[in-house]
Amino acid sequence: MIKDKKCLKHKSPSRRKFIKAAATTGVVAVAASSLAAPAVAADRVEIAMVTTWPRDFPGLGTGAQRFAQRLTDMSDGRFQVQYFASGERVKAFDSFDEVASGNAQMYHAADYYWVGKDKAWGYYTAVPFGFTYTEMNAWIRFAGGQQLWDELADKFGLKNFLCGNTGVQMGGWFNKKIKSPKDFKGLKMRMPGLGGQVIGKLGGSPVSLPGGQIYENLVSGAIDATEWVGPWNDEIMKFQEAAKYYYYPGFHEPGSALAAGCNKSWLESLSKSDQTMIEAAAAMENDVMMAEYNAKNGAALARLINDHGVKVMEFNDKVYDGFAKASEEVFEEVQASSDLAARTHASFVKARKDIGGWANLSDSPYIRQRNRALGV
Repeated sequence: MIKDKKCLKHKSPSRRKFIKAAATTGVVAVAASSLAAPAVAADRVEIAMVTTWPRDFPGLGTGAQRFAQRLTDMSDGRFQVQYFASGERVKAFDSFDEVASGNAQMYHAADYYWVGKDKAWGYYTAVPFGFTYTEMNAWIRFAGGQQLWDELADKFGLKNFLCGNTGVQMGGWFNKKIKSPKDFKGLKMRMPGLGGQVIGKLGGSPVSLPGGQIYENLVSGAIDATEWVGPWNDEIMKFQEAAKYYYYPGFHEPGSALAAGCNKSWLESLSKSDQTMIEAAAAMENDVMMAEYNAKNGAALARLINDHGVKVMEFNDKVYDGFAKASEEVFEEVQASSDLAARTHASFVKARKDIGGWANLSDSPYIRQRNRALGV
């Protein structure tokens, strides 16, 4: 027993040291954790994103929502994006001013909605006889398009990135056959951007409406015709219930790019890493959205024809030549509107010739011959 007591007495200092060390370690650990938590909180980035799309609208709306979620995921939750669909914070067409003023940090929209502010904005979504998706990417990334876009956006305190594309669009929904350019006279047609100005040159009345208002205006007769996107989105909008004829191809939007527009001062306040993360997330959505439209348009077109009896019609050469002539008149006015618009148009024309010349020997003839040989 005495021996055991001695052992206990002998070991008690070690025990006291152990307890003291453990306590010290615990204090250090708690201190470390208490120091780390504020650092994470301080690094959190709050982002209000306004958009021009209805919530959960397939393609356009869900693509914008996917982009917002991707920002949160890529940052491990540091980016906290509060997403506002059209009308939830501001009206669709007020998104630009909400971000330019700094009230929100970012918008997702089609930049041709802003041609009333500067006609050059139209080139960054789509213009008549403009770029396809692949051509637009080439122009923006490697042929001077981004630099001109930056110059334009900077005038309004913005910095914009490609963030989606819907591809070649259909020509529109009509309740009468379009046999010549004269058939547009007196026609009230929903078509924004420079394409709408072409309709005006042909004697029509272009109307700019956000997506959520098109169906009711078409059904009520407030407008006679409309374009929107393509089979997948148009079927969801139920335009087949309000119009008989579905024309193709759309001269006005051969590859409609969508944009993530950021308040420039806010963006530049972020680290270079965070700025790059936003650009990368936008680039990813640019690719993913186009893939989704390509995957879903074909099946939707088949349903419109087979299930709904829609008559799909091709614009004849006379009509298309009328579009081309009117487009040149519109482009002359665009170039005269400002030096930047003129330089943007010159860059666009050069890229269309260079990039389009290659497409004319690559994509176009291959697809034509493949489909001919296989009976597609």
